Amino acid sequence: MKLTRRTVLTLAGLAALGITIPACRQMLRQMLFSPEATPASAPPPVANPFRAGDKSLVAIVHGDDVPAMVRRAVELIGGIDRLGLRGRRTLVKPNVVSGSPPPTTTDPRVVRAVAELARAAGARPIAVGDMSAVLSLPSRPNLEQTGIARVATEVGATLLAFDEGEWVEVRQPAAEHATTVYVAKAVHEAECLISVPIIKTHRNASFSCALKNTVGCVHGKNKPWAYGGAAWEPVVAELNLAVRPHLFVVDGLQSMVSGGPWSGESVRTNVVLASGDPVATDAVALGLLKAAGRSELVTGKGVWEQRQIQRAVALGLGARGPGDVALLDDDLVDRDRGFRTLVDSIRRSVGLQT
Repeated sequence: MKLTRRTVLTLAGLAALGITIPACRQMLRQMLFSPEATPASAPPPVANPFRAGDKSLVAIVHGDDVPAMVRRAVELIGGIDRLGLRGRRTLVKPNVVSGSPPPTTTDPRVVRAVAELARAAGARPIAVGDMSAVLSLPSRPNLEQTGIARVATEVGATLLAFDEGEWVEVRQPAAEHATTVYVAKAVHEAECLISVPIIKTHRNASFSCALKNTVGCVHGKNKPWAYGGAAWEPVVAELNLAVRPHLFVVDGLQSMVSGGPWSGESVRTNVVLASGDPVATDAVALGLLKAAGRSELVTGKGVWEQRQIQRAVALGLGARGPGDVALLDDDLVDRDRGFRTLVDSIRRSVGLQT
């Protein structure tokens, strides 16, 4: 693990506090020590059922009724039944990087709509879980503060804070950096994993959406910062060899268009995305961030030139370029001309026909 000066100072401070504060001791354990873990095979590639011919489908739906937006987005790409959820152990994974409200974290209304959609499709049992950033641990208070815990209770799902649970050790020969990954056992054992990320810029990873949401499934020893600053973006992609969601439903109600991941400028975009392809999803999310035009991290490069995307393409994690993506859209309120302008801008940025 390569430690920057900033990380060393952080560790020193945590060590001093850890003598008396249990939360700081937990952070130190996550940052410095590998967990006890059972060896496990890497998950096989997920066959994306949300395709039309050779293209990965991505839906973008605009509206003001969150459950209707989620249902419509998933319907546009083929419907939840394509996952065959009946009787399958299903885990819904939002982004709860801290205890802050959206768009730092996933809006609980989107999490609720996704969990209810899975339950209606016959998924049993259902869990909702995440692990916060190391400096925001423990996760459970964050899950409670953001309203995610309440949603889990109300939809009859088990609430999981991955930092409280067991780990499995996954070896990744195809990776250059994250060759051994400690994955939350609950994630590894889920028969269906539904990722519910948010759309935001990120000071270290350039952007955060589908690929980046996987970081919450791995131990602190595997967080991208642990591999050194230059490896941040490729490590994000490599972690997706160890954790392979089956469906992505993206909270784009508010999008963080500069700064991030903890705080930054946000705009109300009032959209939900859905896809079975993390690369195609992130390409569309990047198109949205580029349309906002607030962050040089995303405006300074083409969508397919972003390092997260390039590494994911090289690893075969999803779409290889614009020819592999089909974008479907719908406006449920039919009164915002800005949505059509946004969709056209996204298409241009991703390289799709307008």
